[in-house]
This record gives sequence, structure tokens and C-alpha cells, in this order.
Amino acid sequence: MYRNFILLVLTALFFSCNPKKEVDLIVHNAVVYTVDDKFSTVEAFAVKDGKIVETGTSEMILKKYQGKMLDAEFKPVFPGFIDGHSHFYGYGEGLQQADLVGTKSWEEILEKLKTFDEENPEGWIIGRGWDQNDWLNKDFPDNTMLNELFPNRPVVLTRIDGHAAIANKIALDLAGLKPGQKIIGGEVETIQGKLSGILVDNAQNAVNAKIPEQTQGQIIESFLDAQKNCFAVGLTSVTDCGINHNLIPVITELQNNGRLKMRIYAMLSDSKENYDFLFKNGAVKTDRLNVRSFKVYMDGALGSRGARLLEPYSDKPGYSGFLLSDKKHFAEAAQKIADAGFQMNTHAIGDSANREILNVYAKVLKGKNDFRWRIEHAQVVNQADFKIFAENSIIPSVQSTHATSDMYWAADRLGSERVKGAYAFKQLLDQNGWIVLGTDFPVENINPMYTFYAAVVRKDMKGYPEKGYQMENAISREQALRGMTIWAARGQFEENEKGSIEAGKVADFLILDQDIMKADAGQLFKTRVLKTYLNGENVYSK
Repeated sequence: MYRNFILLVLTALFFSCNPKKEVDLIVHNAVVYTVDDKFSTVEAFAVKDGKIVETGTSEMILKKYQGKMLDAEFKPVFPGFIDGHSHFYGYGEGLQQADLVGTKSWEEILEKLKTFDEENPEGWIIGRGWDQNDWLNKDFPDNTMLNELFPNRPVVLTRIDGHAAIANKIALDLAGLKPGQKIIGGEVETIQGKLSGILVDNAQNAVNAKIPEQTQGQIIESFLDAQKNCFAVGLTSVTDCGINHNLIPVITELQNNGRLKMRIYAMLSDSKENYDFLFKNGAVKTDRLNVRSFKVYMDGALGSRGARLLEPYSDKPGYSGFLLSDKKHFAEAAQKIADAGFQMNTHAIGDSANREILNVYAKVLKGKNDFRWRIEHAQVVNQADFKIFAENSIIPSVQSTHATSDMYWAADRLGSERVKGAYAFKQLLDQNGWIVLGTDFPVENINPMYTFYAAVVRKDMKGYPEKGYQMENAISREQALRGMTIWAARGQFEENEKGSIEAGKVADFLILDQDIMKADAGQLFKTRVLKTYLNGENVYSK
């Protein structure tokens, strides 16, 4: 009895000297995919002051720490998803405009615009999301009916990829556009001596310049609306590709006052004003905002035939698309960005555009490096050019749903041989051993589970094609998850801060309703987010 008494006393003394440590949150009874170097799983972790304190078994974490408890009920837990390429602010703007995504005909669009006109009777009618490739008649529409329906109200409707638009007569007149007008890096479509209303790439600029600027209130609403929808699909960080410097103070203020919680990696657009801003002020870095890079545009999109190809389009003989600026501009931009020590990220779709910018990068980077210059999309690459990625540590930033959106008509544009170098995610990943994945929303759906599904399964939501699209370039589930977490963070120079559930990193994580590492492949896109946490704060619950 005496020995038992002594043992009890010693045990009490031990625990009184070793009390549980106070933390803000304990997640336990979970299947936690840490996405660390070993891709290990744990059962629990503790969070304090917005950061992961420790990971381990539920038993160990519960014995060592005390605080608010989150019982995951053995659901899968993943690091917060990071969208490696999106248009966060543009998406928020679009939520206040006419939504044309998924429309199946020009007639359906006109009906939607009538309703929008009745509900929003003031100002311009702005819409986005149409794709003529989804219609029975796959030709570009003309503005005849727009002119009849809206003779006194300007209308501009942007294609899903942002690289073409259709405008009515009053909008074209305000922009001063004329039949036969030539524009570098763009096309003002003229049919039988008249403007059809179709504007490709840089030709959109004249009309867009006449659209009244958003008010401060509308800008704030755009950011907050976008954030709400991002949290609901598990996004805790976004890359906003191509914004202007005037939005940086707005983002900063909203983040400082706690209204905008989203982590944003902002790429400034290729313009003198943006270069002057960043070169003068230097990089902007807080725990939720990182501004250290530029977005440059080589060419247009494949769907609107603005992508620059080495050989003519298979479905438009004699026409090869165009670059959006002269070649000299890209070389000069690369050199000044390099000289200032910033990151360059370039939109390149066609094989000619990719070859051109890869060679520009190679001349500046001069071999292996850790500058992490990126090619955004890298959509069509000639087989002779893949090696340039590896030789110069150039990082491909791809959006896997582009493959499953374009697969129905990509071979028509490119032909059966050239298309083999398109959407080549595995071949691109193999160049440097990692790749950045994104959605490109609002060009594609905001849901990162569609990104995961398209990267791994390469089918549409109906299971087409039966054996998957060009499956030699599918990537594994682990690679896809890394591309949406730790590799996406690495593409932002923030892999030591986020992208995995490890001690010392921010507590950005989510709970899913099924384990995407084990679930049936055909069900992956149906995965739903149950909870999203950012800095240990619950920002979304289903």
C-alpha cells in the first residue's frame, strides 16, 4: 500500500510539474495528409496564434495540449488549397455582371441579357463567359441583335477566356473603332465592310477603356464576394494574375481591418505604371499579401484562335494567330524584371509563343537557377522545346481543366500530331520535378476539386472519354495534391510558410467529405468541403 501511495504522489507531482500546454485549437480523430516531404499522415495537430505547433497521434496531442477541440470524426484533412493561377478580383467583378457561363446558344445569351437589363437598368451591360465552341453553331456571333435590343445602352460581352469579346454599335462608336482598323496584337473583325462586333485580344482595349470605373464600394464588394466563394471550395490562398497597382492599397487596407482574410499572391500586369510602382516601392510582403512579380502576355487563346502557332491552324489554313506585342518588348521586359530582382510570369498558349518566351527566359536566366520564373498555361509546346524548361529551371503553371474543356475541339485547331504536345502536364512536371496547378477562374470553374479530377482522371463530368484524354500526361493523385498545395506555395516563394500541415507553418487546412487520395476516381469531382480554416480560424462551414 505504501508503495502504491508513493507512486500516486510521484505521478501527481509529475503532472503538476508538466501541465498541458495551452493552445487555441486541437484537431484530432482525423486522417491528416500533411503533404510534407514524406507525404506522411497523422491523426492530430495543435494550433496556436494561427500556426501549427505540433502534429502526431491523437493520443499524444491530447495528452500534451489543451484548448478548443475539433473532432474531425475520422474525416480527411488537407492543407488549404492554393490556386496557382486565377483572376480573383476579376472573378469578383464578374459576380456583379451578366453571367453567360454555360450558355448553349447566342439566342440564350440574348434572353439572359433581356432579364439582366430589366433587373439592372443603369449603365453599361457587361457580361462574361460565353464560348461559341459549346454551341451548335460554332462560329462567332455578330452584333445585329445586340444593336436592335440595346440601341442606346452600351453592351460588351467577354468570351470565357477573356481573349475575345462582342460589343454593340454604341459601344464600338464610343471606342472610335472603324471597319478595317488594324491593331497590333488584336483583331477588329470586319465582315462585308461592317464591324461584326467581335474584338480579339488587344482590340478589346479601346472598348474596355470606355467602361466606367468601379466605385470604391464596388471594388470592395468584388473582393469580399470572391473571398466568400473561394472559402466555400477550400481555397485559402490565390494567385491573382495580372492586376494593377492601384488595387494593392485596397487589398492592404481590407486585410489590415480583417475583412479580407484571403492570402493573395498578386502579379502586376505588364505596364509602365506597374513597373514604376514595384521598382520604386519594392516588394510588398505581409503574412497575407505578396507582391513581387509581373504577368506578361505573349499571345491570345486557342479557343478564339489568338494563340500564336508555329504552323497555321488546322481549321484555318494560312492563319497562325499573333503575338500581343512585338518580340523586342518581351526581351526588354525580361531583362528589366531580372535586373530589379523580381519574378516574371508569362501567359503563353501556342507553340510559337511558348518557344519565343522560353528562349527569352533562357537568355536571361542562363541555366539552372532558383528564380522560379514561370510560364502560365504552357498549353501547346513543341516537342523540341520541353527541355528548355529543365535547362533553365522554368516552372510550368498549368490549369488542368483547360484540357477537359478544350479536348472536344483542340485537335481541330492543332491537328492529330501537334495536339500531342498540348496539355502535357506529366511531361511538363518531369522537367523540374514539380508543377503549379490552378483553375484560371473565372475562365474555368472556381472549384479546385475539378482541377484535381482533370489532372488525374482527364475526363469530363460525364466520364468522357472512356479511357481519359491523352492519359500519358495524367499525373498521380499525390502530384496533383502537391501541385495544389506545397508546389503552388513554392511557385509563390512561400513553401516555408504554407502549403503543408507542419510545425511552424500557418494553420490553413480543410476537412473534406471524402478522401480524395482513396475515393473512386469517377467521384472525385463530387467531393465537397465541410470546413475551411485559415490561420486556425473557421472561415467556412457547410
